[in-house]
Amino acid sequence: MRFLILTADYSAFIRWFSTQHRGLEVWPYAEQMRMRIESLFGVPFFYSDSLKKLGHEANDIYVNNEYMQKAWAREHGFRFREDWRWEFRLRRGIVPWISRIKERWLYDILAAQIRYYKPDVLFNQAMDTISSRFLQEIRPHVGLLIGQHAASPLPKGVDFSCHDLVISSFPPTVEHFRDKGIPAELHRLGFGPECLSCMDGEERPFDITFIGNFFPIHSSRVVLLEALCSRFPQVKVWTQAVDHLAPGSSIRNCYQGQAWGREIYTIFSRSKITLNHHGDILPYANNARLYEATGMGALLMTDWKENLHEMFEPGKEVVAYRSSDECVELIQYYLDHKNEREAIARAGQDHTMREHTYYQRSKELVDIVGRYL
Repeated sequence: MRFLILTADYSAFIRWFSTQHRGLEVWPYAEQMRMRIESLFGVPFFYSDSLKKLGHEANDIYVNNEYMQKAWAREHGFRFREDWRWEFRLRRGIVPWISRIKERWLYDILAAQIRYYKPDVLFNQAMDTISSRFLQEIRPHVGLLIGQHAASPLPKGVDFSCHDLVISSFPPTVEHFRDKGIPAELHRLGFGPECLSCMDGEERPFDITFIGNFFPIHSSRVVLLEALCSRFPQVKVWTQAVDHLAPGSSIRNCYQGQAWGREIYTIFSRSKITLNHHGDILPYANNARLYEATGMGALLMTDWKENLHEMFEPGKEVVAYRSSDECVELIQYYLDHKNEREAIARAGQDHTMREHTYYQRSKELVDIVGRYL
């Protein structure tokens, strides 16, 4: 089968990536793709590499990476439009209004790529970015259209019925699409063993680390991290920014800056304990950190969720806490008991490498696709 995987990068990552590689606007597409893959940020490459190992054809497209996309268009002799497109609609059928949507180049180039690759499976990991209207128009050039989305809210009022199937690591998302009459399947996140190349020796000099964001849906995460940073000054926090936190927030004292891609995995490899907190999205364990931290051999200390046992055995492969006070107690205990800490970390890593790699996930994806083609 031919898979074409569509992804949209965080704008903050694109800005960071551009500062790391000056002059990207004139670099060949293949070279830009090589550097993007080597960054190890996100998951598309892990899927495409695994699908190739399973005997399929797979290509990745970073739909909102302007330099990369325009390089592809130039090299394929495709001319695209640069101007904004203005779309006139009627609100409630009465009041005319105008909305400015994405640059034309994004959809012009993406349409050309889909026609070029002729995918049996169009794997849309950017359901919150790519217009459903565009996908509906491009459907004749696609075999099976699969959407993938986790837990963050999708745009309201959007019709996603152009997708033949939606897969998600978050059970409520699966139920949401089934309720809408759209077939949906549970498909968990995972770990790319390629990230083990980021291991930074056998020593783990960081006692406690946290990598993640503090968006509005993470208010409970902020409360937890402030309690921990007050109790353990050696906590190290990497996040996009702390300017929006309260001036007296203890997180500010522990802030180490931003971390992307390879650096994230290196931090995990240097961590004795790494913290996980799902924010205000209840009630399921779901995020990528479950697999990334365990895959890199850190002791994962995560908030308890009712389905956590489906992925790891709490107390033997990861450590779960139910409150800030319990988290403080568990951190102190496992800092003081090295052998127990390392035994749980090893067991968590073994489980991830055995059952939660993207090679396993890609096999599961192929099985799911087989049921719907």
